[in-house]
Amino acid sequence: QVQLVESGGGLVQPGGSLRLSCISSGRSISSYAMAWFRQAPGKEREFVAARSVSGGTTYYAEFVKGRFTLSRDNAKNTVYLQMNSLKTEDTALYYCAARALIARTAISDYAYWGQGTQVTVSS
Repeated sequence: QVQLVESGGGLVQPGGSLRLSCISSGRSISSYAMAWFRQAPGKEREFVAARSVSGGTTYYAEFVKGRFTLSRDNAKNTVYLQMNSLKTEDTALYYCAARALIARTAISDYAYWGQGTQVTVSS
């Protein structure tokens, strides 16, 4: 069983940076593709970034390309989302998710979810 806990959210000004972390208790993440999704108030949850179990290509939503970077440290059972050049429209609850082996972008493909960490971008 994979249990995911996110941290690192907070209030940041436009143009600022945050690094989100997602740590897995229970099973190692080394067998799981890891992803980040987000949900803004009044909107549906959407894909942000994902990476398969063996590295390779990392997939990003168009609206975060060049600004966000997903990385994973299997030894620490942790996946990160480095967010730079933040915009007000990045304000959302950010969720970490896991699925077996291969990264996907659909919410329904992910079996394991954290509770989310709030990111607020405001001046």
